[in-house]
Amino acid sequence: MAKSRAKKNEENIFQALALLEKEMNIPTDYMIEKITNAIRIALKKSNNGNDDIQIRIDPESKVFSVFIRKKVVEEVVDSGREVLLETALKNDPLAEIGSIVALKQDPKEFGRIAAQTAKHIIHQGIRDVEKGQVAEEFQSRHQELVTATVDRINPETGDIIVKINDHDVVLTRNEQVENEHFEVGDMIKVYVADVKIGDREPRTTISRTHPGMVKRLFETEVPEIFDGTVQIKSVSREAGSRTKIAVWSNDENVDPVGACIGSRGSRVGKIVEELGGEKIDIIKYSEDLSEFIAKALSPATVTSVEIIDENAKSCRVTVPASQQSLAIGNKGQNVRLAARLTGWKIDIRSEEEMAAEAETAEEEEWDEENLTAEEEDVTAEAEEETSEATDAETENEEAEEETSEEE
Repeated sequence: MAKSRAKKNEENIFQALALLEKEMNIPTDYMIEKITNAIRIALKKSNNGNDDIQIRIDPESKVFSVFIRKKVVEEVVDSGREVLLETALKNDPLAEIGSIVALKQDPKEFGRIAAQTAKHIIHQGIRDVEKGQVAEEFQSRHQELVTATVDRINPETGDIIVKINDHDVVLTRNEQVENEHFEVGDMIKVYVADVKIGDREPRTTISRTHPGMVKRLFETEVPEIFDGTVQIKSVSREAGSRTKIAVWSNDENVDPVGACIGSRGSRVGKIVEELGGEKIDIIKYSEDLSEFIAKALSPATVTSVEIIDENAKSCRVTVPASQQSLAIGNKGQNVRLAARLTGWKIDIRSEEEMAAEAETAEEEEWDEENLTAEEEDVTAEAEEETSEATDAETENEEAEEETSEEE
């Protein structure tokens, strides 16, 4: 009867392992390793540190056996490492004083502490596997666009907890677009901006403000970007307000800007709708730096671009006076986005300002030339006066010499 019950318990263990693998995708081999370690630690602890332990867990043959080896003695001094002959003979008929016997263990006799230790390690093993699975899943989606369901909203912080494949992830307030509002149950797109593996749960940062979200939306909506015909060179964004995106075509027969806009604006329209009406400037990238900077300031018209310092990546852009406010943009937004898009510092000047500066420079140059000429005249006069004085002194000396001779 006892053997039948023990056999039943072993079957339950293997059924539980199979269920864990099926329902939670936790490998059986991994769980066996954890269970083995748990039993070994529990037995060692309850047997005064004796680690001469043999454990066999075999799902195929349904064998679950645990043995601890002890020395046969006439009188037990260390119960963790020694056993009486009478007890040893029950396990090994050939046992004798001084021999080592393997004593079969009943998991039920491990005791409360041993059971709790095993339970804790098994649970920890489950958590480790789950954590690893979550980390692996989100790492595979790093810098990708995913669909999430709004599960709950924190009214105090404004953080939104979303479900992504049954995993809770927090969309923090600072990663949300300012004027967007969601309700529980809404399906939203988010960008997996970062995944960090820590001692606890993997920390995943999702965002709706990241420039990468716009890039992925264009890849989704524009087949030419997805297949590599059109490339996204750079993106600059102020979420909820405006985005600039620079695109380039590897096929001269494909217009990269037109491909992104779509027929009657159908492609870019879907992206604008997803972003809640955010304005998007699509700019054709150019290897000619001056041309690229000029286009980046769209919709403003640019007269000229002057590279000031290549090392510092600074330039001066001249625009008509009527285009200056448009080039700079509301609160400097247009020039700020253009600078991020190109990676260059941009100084906007109107044609009138440049003309005035040029005129001032000419006047300063003329004044400097005149001052130099005046200084030269003064120097010449001084030299002439010095020469005359020298001649006079010479004449006086000669007169004095003549007078001296006559005397």
